[in-house]
Amino acid sequence: MSRGWLAITLAFLVTMIGTTLPTPLYPIYQQRYEFSEVMITVIFATYALGVMGALLITGRWSDRLGRRPMLLAGLGVALLSSFCFLMAQGLGLLLLGRLLSGISAGIFTGTATVAVIEAVPERWQRHATLIATAANMGGLGMGPLLAGVAGEYLPWSLRLCYVMHLSLVVLAMVAVQRAPETVTQPARISLRPQRLALPEEVRGVFIPAAIAGFAGFNVLGLFTASAPAFMGEVLAIHNGAIVGAVVLLLFLGSIAGQWLQTHQRDRVRLATGCTVLAVGTALVGGSIALASMTLLLLGALVAGAGQGVVFRAGMGSVTAASPAEQRAGVASTLFIVFYVAISLPIVGIGLVTMMSGIRLAAILFAGLVVILTLWALALLKRRQSAGRASRA
Repeated sequence: MSRGWLAITLAFLVTMIGTTLPTPLYPIYQQRYEFSEVMITVIFATYALGVMGALLITGRWSDRLGRRPMLLAGLGVALLSSFCFLMAQGLGLLLLGRLLSGISAGIFTGTATVAVIEAVPERWQRHATLIATAANMGGLGMGPLLAGVAGEYLPWSLRLCYVMHLSLVVLAMVAVQRAPETVTQPARISLRPQRLALPEEVRGVFIPAAIAGFAGFNVLGLFTASAPAFMGEVLAIHNGAIVGAVVLLLFLGSIAGQWLQTHQRDRVRLATGCTVLAVGTALVGGSIALASMTLLLLGALVAGAGQGVVFRAGMGSVTAASPAEQRAGVASTLFIVFYVAISLPIVGIGLVTMMSGIRLAAILFAGLVVILTLWALALLKRRQSAGRASRA
């Protein structure tokens, strides 16, 4: 079992690396294949559709078929996605590659999160959620850096990172194949698509976790889809490695926030995360308004920390409250909320960019995220006040 959780964590990391590899390469694709900024939005939306479709269709399958078969399926789709990007000569394979990347992420997010938590040795159980979410965020952050460095300084700029990823996926498949299964298949297997329903005992913790997480994943969407555009046009930074490093900083902040929140009391974690997230997003908006790289770096780190706190606190509370036989399904429902949060604002940014440019679009987006985060904070405070009143 001790080696099994390492294999699953590695597979989670590798799969999420593949989902953000294109981030610093979008300007190169745009120039080489001559498509507009709006098409970047379409490509990203295709990814989000793949994620949400896979979560809805396969979200509970690992509770029925087992964790390992679904992890291997997710890795197989990730393999196909990277192959599409490797062979792409135009928009068609880029769109197909992003769709497949989204499907792989949708299969993996709920299943791998629960699989890691279940497989971690007993002595490390208190850190299990951190390990799972750090693999998720760490992979998302490492993808842009890997692709940015390869695209900027190594030969075969649009292909080499996908060759690297294909190799990593094959290694992850071998590792997962040897990992133990943590689910006993029921006598009757049902593979009906997931309905967005929650067990009664989960709803009380799910709603605040979803609201706060929605705001946090908005910021992730801003950086993973639009960072190359606003860094290039507003800050005049066109180096893919630097773009990748800035995106990585956001995700490193997320991992740090996930770790730091363990030192806080449970009832204040989400509220603290919302506050930090609002401050960090305001700094990001200010950096774009003032064209300040220093503010952007600080904002990425602070906003990432806030996102990390709300993500881990929410995921941990929801997983703990879920019945064992429904954990993957409930986790997938939460991730559907998160990926809606990533995709919808990016479409909005694309539309505003057409009319007013990326600078105003990013500033407006940052302002909306701050408002949403403060609204989530107000709802959390109201819920806590109501809870204290009912106990009085």
